[in-house]
Amino acid sequence: MEEKKRHENLTYLALWGMLFAVPVLSLYLRSVNNPAFDFEWKEVFMIWKQFGIYLGIFLIHHLFLAPLLVYKQRRALYFSIVAVIIGGFIVYQCSNRPSERRAFNHEPPPHEQREPSHRQHPPHPHDFKEHRRHRPPVMVGQHDIIALIILILMLGMNIGIKLYFKSRYDTKQLMALEKKNLEQQLEYLKYQINPHFFMNTLNNIHALVDIDPEKAKDTILELSKMMRFVLYEGDKKGVPLSREFDFIRNYVTLMRLRYTDKVDVQVNLPAEVPDYQLPPLMLITFIENAFKHGISYQHDSFVHVKIEVRDERKEVRGIWLCFHCRNSKAEKPNEEQGGVGLANVRQRLNLLYGENYTLNIQDEPDTYNVELQIPLT
Repeated sequence: MEEKKRHENLTYLALWGMLFAVPVLSLYLRSVNNPAFDFEWKEVFMIWKQFGIYLGIFLIHHLFLAPLLVYKQRRALYFSIVAVIIGGFIVYQCSNRPSERRAFNHEPPPHEQREPSHRQHPPHPHDFKEHRRHRPPVMVGQHDIIALIILILMLGMNIGIKLYFKSRYDTKQLMALEKKNLEQQLEYLKYQINPHFFMNTLNNIHALVDIDPEKAKDTILELSKMMRFVLYEGDKKGVPLSREFDFIRNYVTLMRLRYTDKVDVQVNLPAEVPDYQLPPLMLITFIENAFKHGISYQHDSFVHVKIEVRDERKEVRGIWLCFHCRNSKAEKPNEEQGGVGLANVRQRLNLLYGENYTLNIQDEPDTYNVELQIPLT
């Protein structure tokens, strides 16, 4: 708020500074271009005196009246006080233009009033009719109308600038709140994903303890590597692709220990990993879902994972990660509880990328196919 006020006041200071500098610059240029013309500060002070009246009204409006309308929404009080100020301004303008009033009344200047009597002619009655017909109003003249228009424009400019800075400040505040809310939602989703992931992994280890204790020991070692990643990398906004790919390899290794050779597990990752980042634990949920619901102990099953990094989105320039995961479907899918991973991934994608990503899921009778494209940073 203080920064907004400072920027707004600097804007007013610059505008009024330029306005008060105009008569000085104008008279200076006239004196330079015309040697017969003398630069006199007296004329500048006379102009500044007129500007001072507007400046005084502006300060009253800026400090006390404009906040009533812009911040407090007290329209009736604001327009009532402004109407009183405009009325007082009109009275002041009309009472401080004697020369103009003399011109409106067609009073001859003093030297014309002292002309010899033989040059004076009696006025014709028709002249009085024309004089009454064409004489402008006594209280309002052209100068007063122009001054009133300037005053109204000045007050409107003050309101407009205040509304602009208020709107910009409100926009920044809204963006800050949205960013904070986004961070809170992402943290909430992370805290959901991690327990969900480890719950399924521990279920896998529990199944191996009875089947093959040695494999269970190897699984615990792989799990320790994965826990290290989650503890030190899971709370970051982005992790290097190489670290995420290592995490996927460890998980797939863990899952291979659990299943027999009847399960065809293929993981195709880039040999050369570019120096880009992506949100942690973004891809593992799809792979976990493939093992969880696509593996059958009665017949052959498969899980195929392929990840590419390429620039194929011509309409949006940049480097994109293309993730493909295809798996068979078990006749009786695993009905383990806690299936919040896929829903959370969708929420994270929406929060992080908005509409700047592509997620296609094809749920066919025998296969389940996921294609995801996200931009890399």
